[in-house]
Amino acid sequence: MTDTDVLIVGAGPVGLTLAIDLGQRGVKCTLIEQKEAPQFLPKMERCNARTMEIFRRMGLSQKIRAAGLDANVPMDVFIVLAMDKPPLLQLPYPSVAESLEQIAKSPDASLPLEAYQLISQYTLEPLLKSVAETLPSVTVRYGFEFISCEQDEAGVTAKTVDLSGNIEHIRAKYLVGCDGGASPVRKQLGIKLRGEGNLLHLRQALYYSEDLYDRIPIAGGPGKGRHYHVADGQATFLIMQDSTKHWTLHAVVERDEDMAQQFEKAVGVPVNYEMLYVGQWKQNLLLADRYGAGRIFLAGDSAHLVIPTGGLGMNTGVGDAVDLGWKLAATLQGWGGPNLLRSYEIERRQIGDRNVGASRYASQGRRKWRSQYRPDIADDTQEGQHTRDNLTRVADVEQRKTNEMIGAELGYRYVGSPVIWDEPGGPEHLFREYNPTTWPGARLPHIWIGEGDAVQDRIGRGYTLLRLGESSAETSALQQEFKSLGAPFEILDIAAGKARDIYGYDLILVRPDMHIVWRGNRLPEDIASLAALATGH
Repeated sequence: MTDTDVLIVGAGPVGLTLAIDLGQRGVKCTLIEQKEAPQFLPKMERCNARTMEIFRRMGLSQKIRAAGLDANVPMDVFIVLAMDKPPLLQLPYPSVAESLEQIAKSPDASLPLEAYQLISQYTLEPLLKSVAETLPSVTVRYGFEFISCEQDEAGVTAKTVDLSGNIEHIRAKYLVGCDGGASPVRKQLGIKLRGEGNLLHLRQALYYSEDLYDRIPIAGGPGKGRHYHVADGQATFLIMQDSTKHWTLHAVVERDEDMAQQFEKAVGVPVNYEMLYVGQWKQNLLLADRYGAGRIFLAGDSAHLVIPTGGLGMNTGVGDAVDLGWKLAATLQGWGGPNLLRSYEIERRQIGDRNVGASRYASQGRRKWRSQYRPDIADDTQEGQHTRDNLTRVADVEQRKTNEMIGAELGYRYVGSPVIWDEPGGPEHLFREYNPTTWPGARLPHIWIGEGDAVQDRIGRGYTLLRLGESSAETSALQQEFKSLGAPFEILDIAAGKARDIYGYDLILVRPDMHIVWRGNRLPEDIASLAALATGH
């Protein structure tokens, strides 16, 4: 029998991110994946700004940018009749390079520290796998399938089988199911998904075309961009992948082989291409009743399934991983109290719920403009022009709901958590607007305090008390309380008045995942209670 501290089931981006986070904290963990190796299949294609901030703290953001789409490639979104026809609508969005330039010049806290990055899952997974395999405390095992598990007061015993049919039992203190929407781990626990299932049944295909990207714009068609929504009755949607040589297409068609014709119809002119893969998928908006039981936890698609509109699927899962990772490490290292792991479901399930709602909001917008399609849309008639004008007018409002989700990405806040100081009230949760705040439970907003010098970059992997401006508040007693609990803690003095003005308080307590525990101009009278609350005691 193999022994480990944490067993992670599923080596998608979420499981790999959790393994890396645990490995960087020195936690012994084993990651198993039933596939023999990462697969070249189209799934997620974008790390949002918050995910890139998380990867930056892991030291991975530049590696991911180097592997992903070139920073200068345009990111505009088009609604078209075909790629060789004038677009009905163009929604301009900044490239990665332009976004990074905007961030570098930002005088306030309104922007993230990192821009998004377009990177296909079949590029990201091997990269994360290679990083995980360098960490001494991480064991990565492909070709091992999870069969079942049993837990007791001391740990979990999982039954696995390798590709040769050999049974192996793995004993772990904790188990995390990052094993996708069909999660065997979730089913083992008897946890149900609830919500709206099978809203639309589509096919997705992956193509390789050496010259399509270079030929854009084709005739009078749209320029280079990221997404091309075809205004038809089949929900056709063409997506450029990170190589600019690979493309994915989603559409409602009867047979796999129909996806070749659908691609040709969307492009509109003959191009050389190879169709590499066709699969089927269903749109779901589902949330698990619970995020685990006992010593077993769920993260990523095993806990929540969203429609890709808004790009909140994998990115929400990465948030799950970093919330759970430091709490597992704290518990295993002996300084985390029982409320730390209990807080995982409380914090992350509300975000899963909110992001299912955000995905519904975005997908309803897309369905609304697509409902304006009429068969005469391409006709050179007065009626055809009316159909085009009407669809474009509606799409100019509704499609933006998919592509403008900065509030959902950065503005989420943990409410009612047992490890966050209770400050009544709190700002509204918005999907499309980000209003920076230091309200307890929120992510610490990014600000520059010098050229290339970000507050977030100064914060370590433990708890950090920011002492801002000219504050002379006495903080040694709090430091002593954290020390008595064995928890990592440091005080970071930032004299720049700008930081105090933007953050609004003299003192801000930040936890290892960059979320705010408490804020004030002086420490509370019961300092021991604050330290105990923050560490889960």
